[in-house]
Amino acid sequence: MNLENYFISKFNSKYIGDDGALIGDVVYSKDAFFENVHFKRAWMSYFQIAQKAMLVNLSDAVAMNASPKYALLSVAMPKNMTKNEMQDLANGFQKVAQQYKIEIIGGDTISNSKLDITVTIISQTTQALLRSKVRQNYLFAYTGTLGNSAKDLKRLQNLGKIHKKSKFVNIELQDNFIKRNRRILKAGMDISDGLYSDLDKMAAFNRVGVQFFHKIPKYIACSGEEYEMLLAFDARDVKKLRVRAKQSRTKLTIFAKAARNKYTNRCKAHHF
Repeated sequence: MNLENYFISKFNSKYIGDDGALIGDVVYSKDAFFENVHFKRAWMSYFQIAQKAMLVNLSDAVAMNASPKYALLSVAMPKNMTKNEMQDLANGFQKVAQQYKIEIIGGDTISNSKLDITVTIISQTTQALLRSKVRQNYLFAYTGTLGNSAKDLKRLQNLGKIHKKSKFVNIELQDNFIKRNRRILKAGMDISDGLYSDLDKMAAFNRVGVQFFHKIPKYIACSGEEYEMLLAFDARDVKKLRVRAKQSRTKLTIFAKAARNKYTNRCKAHHF
């Protein structure tokens, strides 16, 4: 057990285990976005920082087929931030809030030595998509293309530049695809820690192993902060889901199935 999972295990609640806590028809989710952990200010504008902080948090709601309604912001700001920089930060939050029809209802601001952001999202769902419905022989798939986020992070760490549409700064969530295919999908979660690491969580949660159909390169399997979707569904629905993915121009890669063997994650943990 890694340190992150160890710490989480100290809290005994039936609501812990999914991308957010589902209580009735309401989903509560919260993520941190901290300077020198998730980003450096030299890499992104204040507008981009706020935008990504919001989208990273919305990804948890999307993963559970929930519609975001409200947001609470906690922002720890350096004392030397200017009013113009604060305005850019606020504009980034507001753009995403308007895009997803979210109302920012409060939070907290404090002075700090660096820029640290946490966001709480409150969402509603009538048909939540959970991690816990995987059965033997269900197929595993992921949306989009994986691996580019890690590549661009490495470029930035080496003082290089990345494209303004890079996934590292410009996340595209799969909310429409999830909503349109909820009746087919049995389980899902967003890919934030990397495909293999998040697959490990889903497999362990459902007490299943994984049989891969082909070898997946490490740069794809271990790339974190992708914010694509890891999905599980019945093999009988594979043709229908492929057709719907094509219709919506959503790349879908079916890479494995749930099996009885033991699955071992070969990727290094991102958090600890």
